[in-house]
Amino acid sequence: MTQKSSLEPLTSIPSWLKRPIGKASELSTVQRIIKQRNIHTICEEGRCPNRGECYAQKTATFLLMGPTCTRSCAFCQVDKGHAPMALDPEEPEKVAESVKLLGLRYVVLTSVARDDLDDGGAQWFVRVMSSIRQSNHQTQIEVLTPDFWGGKHREIAQKQRVATVVAAKPACYNHNIETVQRLQDRVRRGAKYDRSLAVLRWVKEIDPTIPTKSGLMLGHGETETEIRQTLEDLREIGCDRLTIGQYMRPSLDHLPVEKYWTPEEFEELGNLGRSLGFSQVRSGPLVRSSYHAGE
Repeated sequence: MTQKSSLEPLTSIPSWLKRPIGKASELSTVQRIIKQRNIHTICEEGRCPNRGECYAQKTATFLLMGPTCTRSCAFCQVDKGHAPMALDPEEPEKVAESVKLLGLRYVVLTSVARDDLDDGGAQWFVRVMSSIRQSNHQTQIEVLTPDFWGGKHREIAQKQRVATVVAAKPACYNHNIETVQRLQDRVRRGAKYDRSLAVLRWVKEIDPTIPTKSGLMLGHGETETEIRQTLEDLREIGCDRLTIGQYMRPSLDHLPVEKYWTPEEFEELGNLGRSLGFSQVRSGPLVRSSYHAGE
């Protein structure tokens, strides 16, 4: 695999990153239901290129606890930079109702980072999961959580918060490492490589039966050697599933793209992941954390 570097930000988007957004009817149905209830999906807030496909497959990713994050990651489209909104006490029921109306078979629950909350929002994940299960008995629920870091006695509290979500028995526990160790401070402001590995390690220690998943987005200047090391680190702490996708710059205020990895390179990296023992690997330019999650 040839690693190309760039000293200047890339401006032209390659053809393999251009795709139809999906059927207007599928998009409008979901958008109408979530807007009527004043809830959010990361599909919309993050402008995911796969949202039409996922909606058609009866999968969606809900963004809990409002659209404003208390972190300031340099890659992320989600709103940041001002105080987050108060929790909506009706959000668990609104999400559950939306799941039923849309007939979703597989739901991913994620959230902004809420370092302002006493438990980082861990119990809120549990409340939403409980509400969904009351009226959607066949729907599987995956969680994609933040690292739950913050407050006093952080490391002890962080593990307890992870344990709170694990005890609710999600179908899969996802926490994204996002990038290689060298680039963490530049890309993930407020997050740490070892801290994220700890989240996934704790899930397996608490309940080995729950599959764990993590994801990388390429294009920040990482090397193939660094990617391999990251995958090996994930496997060492028992991570089962892997997603690898291309970072696409949301605006000029975000980090520039240093490299567009080709579909062939993504295929090679996917094969590498499988050779290291990941039970499920999704690797491609447009792959995102929840892509084909229900499979």
